[in-house]
Amino acid sequence: MRSTKISIFLMLPVVILAMVQCKSNKVPQLGKDPVKDVIAAMTLEEKAFFVTGTGMIFPGLNMPGDTSAPTPGAPVVGETQKLVPGAAGTTYEIPRLGIPSMVLSDGPAGLRISPKRENDSATYYCTAFPIATLLASSWDTALIGMVGQAMGNDILEYGADIILGPGMNIQRNPLCGRNFEYYSEDPYVTGKMAAAMVNGVESMGVGTSIKHFAANNAETNRMGLNTIVSERALREIYLEGFRIAVEEAQPWTVMSSYNLINGTMASESNDLLTKVLRDDWGFKGCVMTDWFGGRDAVAQMKAGNDLLMPGTPQQAKMIYDAVKAGKLDVVMLDRNIERILNILLETPRFKGYKYSNKPDLTGHATVVRQAATEGMVLLKNENSALPLASNVKTIATFGTATFETIIGGVGSGDVNEAYAVSIADGLKNAGYTPDESLVNAYLSYIKKTRESMPKAKNPLMALMGVKEPVPEMKIDAALAAQMAAKADVAVITIGRISGEAADRLVDNDFNLSVTEKALITVVSKAFHARGKKVVVLLNVGGVVETASWKDQPDAVLIVWQGGQEMGNSVADIVSGKVNPSGKLAITFPVRYADGSTVKDFPGIVLETEPTSQESPKEDDLSSFMQPKASKIVYEEGIYVGYRYYETFGVRPSYAFGYGLSYTTFEYGNIKLSSDKFSDQITISVDVKNSGGVAGKEAVQLYLAAPAKKLDKPALEFKGFAKTKL
Repeated sequence: MRSTKISIFLMLPVVILAMVQCKSNKVPQLGKDPVKDVIAAMTLEEKAFFVTGTGMIFPGLNMPGDTSAPTPGAPVVGETQKLVPGAAGTTYEIPRLGIPSMVLSDGPAGLRISPKRENDSATYYCTAFPIATLLASSWDTALIGMVGQAMGNDILEYGADIILGPGMNIQRNPLCGRNFEYYSEDPYVTGKMAAAMVNGVESMGVGTSIKHFAANNAETNRMGLNTIVSERALREIYLEGFRIAVEEAQPWTVMSSYNLINGTMASESNDLLTKVLRDDWGFKGCVMTDWFGGRDAVAQMKAGNDLLMPGTPQQAKMIYDAVKAGKLDVVMLDRNIERILNILLETPRFKGYKYSNKPDLTGHATVVRQAATEGMVLLKNENSALPLASNVKTIATFGTATFETIIGGVGSGDVNEAYAVSIADGLKNAGYTPDESLVNAYLSYIKKTRESMPKAKNPLMALMGVKEPVPEMKIDAALAAQMAAKADVAVITIGRISGEAADRLVDNDFNLSVTEKALITVVSKAFHARGKKVVVLLNVGGVVETASWKDQPDAVLIVWQGGQEMGNSVADIVSGKVNPSGKLAITFPVRYADGSTVKDFPGIVLETEPTSQESPKEDDLSSFMQPKASKIVYEEGIYVGYRYYETFGVRPSYAFGYGLSYTTFEYGNIKLSSDKFSDQITISVDVKNSGGVAGKEAVQLYLAAPAKKLDKPALEFKGFAKTKL
């Protein structure tokens, strides 16, 4: 019966379209007539559907509020698969008014679409770019712009119009499962990197959607989490990056976040979406929801959330009924439609671009390889352990992540790439010889263990068929000694993976496992006993504990998650082909408990029932879309990351801005443009490479406030520039 009702309602606009077309063929056309005339020609039904997307197919997932679905898990009505299969969503087309659909695809580490299509033998692979944390660690906005251009080419040639990225939330706490998608703990770095990415992508004639606006700094119960944050902290920390990106890049769209802010859903907040975003910052584009975000479609329309994605028939009906009942002024609805149409006018699809389905994947792979090397951070390098000496030929490669290298995070930030180069293969490609017996032992262990591994605890990972990571293989002293006798050097890779919809844990995630620590210890002892060196690679998306073990290896290199060419990028750094120039854009604490944000992360549950009306079953994959109401209080205020560590004298393991090089640099001739600071000041400095190796240096500027009228951090980051070769 419910299925019949849906069909009747969905057919209503179609019937009206036919009636209108019979009466007159002289209707306004988008692009030929004023936008306001096109809107005036739309029926109320068309308007209601136009501000809600066409839905999406998400097999096995019963979405919140989808009470009219004929069967649990049935897809919402949508057209996505007909345009670009695997895209996240589309907007409604209205042919009689010359209005085509827009295709919105996931990001932000690259375009996410399906590689295979029905009745099509071709493959449609995309480029897997480095994660945002790595890109920020490059401290090079020109490089980020180049990555954006390559990404924009993928988007353009595959027929998408807007990519859902970049992610811009502050890495407030090390355990946020989605930190890999975000740039930094600092809003200035975040804003500058995002602006560079937006400008790069949009220079290709396609759009971006900076996200998630705002204060979305945890994944647990993300759709029911109430973020309690002061006005000052909100402005200085959690909104500032967005402000910079909006004012310097004017992205086509902004995506509102799932969470509540001080009791109001972000997507229903007029203060956030209209007063701050538009009135204060001058944003000209369109605001869309995160997928299935918010609860009240009418409140979202009033707040200035123009487009509800991916859209449901229920939302369209709610908006239609509200206008009819006088609860929603049609003027507000028209305002939102105008913003969407203004963006649509800029899209390749509207302009009739003949996309090729053949982006320059080979050229983009070169960009990936370069970008990944630029963002890797050398944390330790005793006795010039790196780059590897010219006489190093054979490498003992330890760690499961050496072979199952993690190139990116899981969820909407994942990419269907054609290939991924593991660290083991990258070293081999560079001319090194991994010990064959050790390689075979690891491959056998991984294969055998993988067969018995359960599905991932992260519900979205489980939905995507991802299993729990293989635990580290135990290495005893005898095997370590055997490898030390045969190999010239040891390389140990420690890997971590995370994704949206769940946050990380302290034990066996932030902290290394007992087996991982034992691996570093036993290998270091065996190789040092023979006068040989040990290198640890951190194949991670965010912060891990380093203080308890970093004294044992000779070198520690954070290789992050560097996209599809990652193994080759690692080899470029290890071999000395590229001099590492990355600097940390996040702080590595000595202990998790040392941070200022650990007290109630990821939030305190307020009730036992989920926020939706229907309780999820124990094994229901939709449970992460039906969260329990919870809250999190940002008691630390503005003291996030280095602002806290520097102000309160808490020693980190590795500080924000830290990173070593194979060469040395000298600073001198520092000059100020004025001896008074009024609005702006220019600071210049000469940087000299005083070592024997070509390299790049990221110069960083910090300010300290002299007055005590307002409580201020000891240091605030306010500028950076990267030298060239």
